[in-house]
Amino acid sequence: MNWDDVKYFLAVARAGQMLGAANRLGTSQAKLGRRITSLEEALNYKLFERSTTGCKLTPEGYALLGRAEKIETEFMQIQTSQLTGDDALAGTVRIGTPDGFGISFLSSRIHRLSERYPKLKIQLVPVPQRFSLSQREADIAIMVGRPVKGRLRIRKLTDYSLGLYASKEYLALHGLPTKLQDLKNHTLIGYVEDLLFSQQLNYNEEYLNDWNSKIEVSSAIAQQEMVRSNAGIGVLHDFAVYNDDNLIALFPEKKLQRSYWTVRHESMKSMKKISVVADFLDEIVQAEKQIFEPSE
Repeated sequence: MNWDDVKYFLAVARAGQMLGAANRLGTSQAKLGRRITSLEEALNYKLFERSTTGCKLTPEGYALLGRAEKIETEFMQIQTSQLTGDDALAGTVRIGTPDGFGISFLSSRIHRLSERYPKLKIQLVPVPQRFSLSQREADIAIMVGRPVKGRLRIRKLTDYSLGLYASKEYLALHGLPTKLQDLKNHTLIGYVEDLLFSQQLNYNEEYLNDWNSKIEVSSAIAQQEMVRSNAGIGVLHDFAVYNDDNLIALFPEKKLQRSYWTVRHESMKSMKKISVVADFLDEIVQAEKQIFEPSE
């Protein structure tokens, strides 16, 4: 059995389709298909059920996935142990974050990490989803709420606050709510509930038991832009709208509290490049702690 074929297998298993795996590997779908077929022939069983919608692992494929990931981890640790000096701080590190943190805060500061470690290639993936570290969707992830499952190394990054906001123009047109029940008479903006990647984001009902969003969107940044454009009232991250003079904080005495956690897979513990990225995230957040917890 060829280990290179196993690497192709892992890429397809993680992407769930040939095209996505081929793009990530920088190869053609035809070559990828041949390598998977070669591996299946060597093992004498099918690894995927292929269809027009993607590639689904067979029971034998699932069994191989677990074994292949263990071998991959061992191989990565061997490689890491042989690196010294600048070589240990070279290569690609993918950071997965919620879009609110990744776009509003990290994207304008991540260049400092590249300047500090010129041999590092940084991939920032700020999207509203939970990342699977075991499937290598990210090397290090920022998560809302502390994960409770998996072989993970977890560090609290920061607490942060959220609040209700509306634009000055919206309030001029529709009036200022003076009590929470008044929100029923306004256009409310919230998440698409069945697309929530964490129940930590299901916070609208902490303001109003029968909160009814007239506009629902799965992205924190999109919610923020809707409120800015006078569309209605929504719950926004305080750090994302820090010093935005166009927005008015409603009921500032009733802030919500959440936490960000830095998470990496246990298998990455000896990789210096991952450690320096985690330390950098701590550093830049602590330097601007007042925007995450403005009440302190």
